Amino acid sequence: MPAVDELASRLHQAAMRGGYIPPLTDDDPAMDLEAGYAVQDRVLQLRQAAGELLVGVKLGLTSRARQREMGGNEPLYGWLTDAMVLDVGTPLDVSTYGQPRVEPEIAFLLDRDLYGSGVTAAQVMAASSAIVPALEVMDSRYRNYSGKLPDLIADNASTARFLLGATSAAPKGIDLRTIGCTFERNGELVDTAAGAAAFGHPAAAVAWVVRSLAKRDEGIEAGMVVLSGALTSAVPVKSGDVIRATFDRLGTVKLECR
Repeated sequence: MPAVDELASRLHQAAMRGGYIPPLTDDDPAMDLEAGYAVQDRVLQLRQAAGELLVGVKLGLTSRARQREMGGNEPLYGWLTDAMVLDVGTPLDVSTYGQPRVEPEIAFLLDRDLYGSGVTAAQVMAASSAIVPALEVMDSRYRNYSGKLPDLIADNASTARFLLGATSAAPKGIDLRTIGCTFERNGELVDTAAGAAAFGHPAAAVAWVVRSLAKRDEGIEAGMVVLSGALTSAVPVKSGDVIRATFDRLGTVKLECR
C-alpha cells in the first residue's frame, strides 16, 4: 500500500482541482479504518498548512441502515475548517464541486471543552451553548461516491461545506429525539425525519465521537461546532436549486445554489 503521505496528497490535490481519483482501496483492498483515519489526519494537516483553521467536527453514518450499507457497525467522523463555512444568505457555487449533495443536520455549538472516554449525551447537552439547524454540503473525490468505508473516512467523510441557520434554541428542556424536520428542494418536500434519526439522539452521536477521539488523546474544544449526522438521505443539487430544512423549535435554514 502507498504511504499515508502519498494517499493524502492524492486526495488533497483532487479536492483542490475539483477532480476525481480511484478509491484508495483499489490499491489495497485490505485497507482498514485506522489507515483511513491516518490519511484523513494527514489531509487535515495539509489544509491547515495552507492556512485553514479547525472549527469543528462532523459525524456520518449515524443511522444503522447507512452503517450496514457501507459495511460498518458504528458512525464515522471528519473535521470542519473555516474554509468550509457558508454564512446565511451566501449562495453555494455548485461549479466548484463535482457531485454536490445536501443533507439536513442538527448542530451543537460548544461553550465547554469535551474530552474523555466516559462522556455522555447529558454532558454534551450541558456543554452546549445552543442547538442550531444546519445543512451539510457533501462532495466526494470518488466518482459516484464509490469506495469502501476506509475510502470515505480518508476523504474526510465527503465533507465540502456547511451552513448554520441564524436561529437556535437553548439546550435546556429540549428533547432532540422528537425534533421534527421537513426537508425541501425547490418548494417540494423531499423527506421528513426526527432528531432520533441521528444515532437515536443527536447528543448521543456527539458523545460517541468524543469518546472515539479520546482513544486518540483528542477532544473537541469550546467554541467549536459539531454536526451530529444526517437526518435524511442527501439530495443532489444543481445551479438554481433552493434547499430548505425546517426544524421544530429550532427554526429554518435555507441554501440557494448558483
